[in-house]
Amino acid sequence: MIFPNYIWDISNTENKIYLTFDDGPTPEITHWTLNELQKYEAKATFFCIGDNLRKYPEIYKEIIQNGHAIGNHTFNHLNGWKTNTQTYIENAKLFETELSKIDPRKCNLFRPPYGKIKSTQATVLRKSGYKIIMWDVLSADYDQTISTEECLENVLKNISSGSIIVFHDSIKGFKNLEFVLPRTLEFIKEKGFICEALN
Repeated sequence: MIFPNYIWDISNTENKIYLTFDDGPTPEITHWTLNELQKYEAKATFFCIGDNLRKYPEIYKEIIQNGHAIGNHTFNHLNGWKTNTQTYIENAKLFETELSKIDPRKCNLFRPPYGKIKSTQATVLRKSGYKIIMWDVLSADYDQTISTEECLENVLKNISSGSIIVFHDSIKGFKNLEFVLPRTLEFIKEKGFICEALN
C-alpha cells in the first residue's frame, strides 16, 4: 500500500463491512439515510462537515442516538492538496470546536475531503490522535454524470469482508443514494455481511 498510515479497509473473518457517509449532516437526506439503515439494523459512520454540525446540531444528535459513529471531515470541506498545512489543521480543529458545543466526547476518526491530504497534514492529525480513514469502495454517488445503475455496480461488484464504502448524505449525491442505498443494504443482508460503525 502506498500510504500505509491510512486505513483503506479493515481485515476481519466475521464478514464485517463499514458503510460511511460524507458531507452531512443534511436536512431530510441524513434523516432518510438513518431510516434506511434502521430498517436493516445497519450501523455506519458519518464524516461530518463542521459547518453543517453548526447549522444542524439536532441531526447530529439523531445520528448518535441511532448508534452510529462520527468522523471529522474538516469544517469547510477543504482540499488538502490545495491548502497549506497550518490552515488545514486549524480547519480540522474548528470542527472539534463545533462538535464540543453539542457533545463532550472526542472524535478520533478523520477523512480528508476528496481523499486529498498531504503527508504533513496527516502526520499532525495522527499525532493528535486521529485515525485517517480512506476507503476501498467508492460509490461515486456525488457524480451526476453516472447513472443510478452504474453507481450501484460501483458498490456491489467491489464489496468484500472488511470493505470501507463511501456514500454521501448530501444534496448532490441524493439522486444516486436514494436508488443505491436500499439495494446495497438488501445485497448486504443477502450475503450475510454485518454493517458496523468504525471506532
